[in-house]
Amino acid sequence: MKNQLEAELAPSQLDIVDESHLHAGHAGAKSGKGHFRLIICSDKFLGLRPLQKHRLIYGALGEMMETEIHALTISIPA
Repeated sequence: MKNQLEAELAPSQLDIVDESHLHAGHAGAKSGKGHFRLIICSDKFLGLRPLQKHRLIYGALGEMMETEIHALTISIPA
């Protein structure tokens, strides 16, 4: 996840927190996919609306959104 986000978005801040352990027993946990919190800041977000920023992030993560990530909480500091 880190490598893909760095390559696509060149973030000035990137923190990824695996919160999967907080969701033990949850339906998504059974599939083996993770719950993550993402804090990211990138110049590529300048002038974009929140939905556009999220789409860039999802695009950078590509297939991981379907194969490895069950839930992604995104924080983009101003």
